[in-house]
Amino acid sequence: MASQYDLLVVGSGPGGYVAAIRASQLGMKVGVVEKAELGGICLNWGCIPTKALLKSAQVFEYVSHAKDYGVDVKSASADFAGMVKRSREVADSNSKGIQFLFKKNKIEVIAGTAVLKRGKKLEVTDDKGKKTEYTAKNIILATGARSRELPALKIDNEKIIGYRKAMVLEKQPKKMVVVGSGAIGVEFAYFYNSIGTDVTVVEFLPNVVPVEDEEVSKALERSFKKNGIKVMTSSEVTKVDTKGKGCKVSVKTPKGEEIIECDIVLSAVGVSTNIEGIGLEETGVKTEKGKVVVDDYYKTNVEGVYAIGDIVKGPALAHVASAEGIICVEKIAGQNPTPLDYNNIPGCTYCSPEIASVGYTEKAAKEAGYEIKVGKFPFSASGKAKAAGATEGFVKVIFDAKYGEWLGCHMIGYNVTEMIAEAVAARKLETTGHEIIKTVHPHPTMSEAVMEATAAAYDEVIHI
Repeated sequence: MASQYDLLVVGSGPGGYVAAIRASQLGMKVGVVEKAELGGICLNWGCIPTKALLKSAQVFEYVSHAKDYGVDVKSASADFAGMVKRSREVADSNSKGIQFLFKKNKIEVIAGTAVLKRGKKLEVTDDKGKKTEYTAKNIILATGARSRELPALKIDNEKIIGYRKAMVLEKQPKKMVVVGSGAIGVEFAYFYNSIGTDVTVVEFLPNVVPVEDEEVSKALERSFKKNGIKVMTSSEVTKVDTKGKGCKVSVKTPKGEEIIECDIVLSAVGVSTNIEGIGLEETGVKTEKGKVVVDDYYKTNVEGVYAIGDIVKGPALAHVASAEGIICVEKIAGQNPTPLDYNNIPGCTYCSPEIASVGYTEKAAKEAGYEIKVGKFPFSASGKAKAAGATEGFVKVIFDAKYGEWLGCHMIGYNVTEMIAEAVAARKLETTGHEIIKTVHPHPTMSEAVMEATAAAYDEVIHI
């Protein structure tokens, strides 16, 4: 029996590792159980390596269009294997960074698979099958999620793949069908299309990136089609025939069935929580619709057991898991943290053009009964966007007409994922539209489009 911990965390993704570090800062003795690489899916197979691939695609696009910027490049070709190699190196570097942070904060890493036991205990099985029991005053479950499988899309990791395999394919496919147009689907669609793969996106709902404001969805669909990506909305993959050399994908569309031939099908239809086999049933931890039930501070119905990240309510995003982890351990430490405001969580999609948003969409604001003021500023009217050769997209803002409350902000265009934090911070501070208009934004920048869009909402816009 190992010595008792103040806190044991199961999983070292952006929820688990952040919770562990914050707990150590607050004076707790902390251990983290991890069955794979430190950093979880986000650092190793999600957020970070995909952004490395997307950067490679962006660089290739720049070089391919260098003449537009007055630069003469004789030839350019996409080195798919080189892109994959760089992506893995970036991921490995980040995982080593977590090792360093754990050492710095005196956090013990316990390698193996954990099962929750009664009495605030974890049974950890290492890769040789040896079982060890650990005790803690508090346990946080941060086991994350994996690719969701549809009955008609069973992942075989050869012809039907998930996001993980899509990052390390041995060779670039000539034709690919991407099923699902959430962030994962459209990012991979953009990446593969930009390096020359023939890509078709199939989306069950009427709009791509369906959680986004409708105008943003329509703008992305236009951009994708312009770049040669075939987009099929209100469509469903009913079966995939993998018997031949490639795949024959049967798609039910509003106009009837269509058969698409391709080399690879990427299933990007969301994620499933990793809550099976971790001891929830045996210890009586309550779950509902595939999620662990928790209070505002992530405490389960079992004393001393907490859960954060993808396995609890709220959007399955890395920054949400990190925020939840910090709130959870601060509450355990006897502090008085403010519960997370799930209405002020930014969402970012890193295809090109990028998408970033926070708060109500225009449709949702109307449905919630608000009388609204809406302002839009196109990047085609931005001096910085013109100079950068990135005039595609816009910033759209939504304000409550009565009190000036900033209800929502929706952006599509170059670098907008770096701009959305302004809206998140302003909404947190309950900033009004007039205060944004009077906040001097630097010129020329992409971010002054936020001020201009706000001015447009109040009929004070200068540059359109």
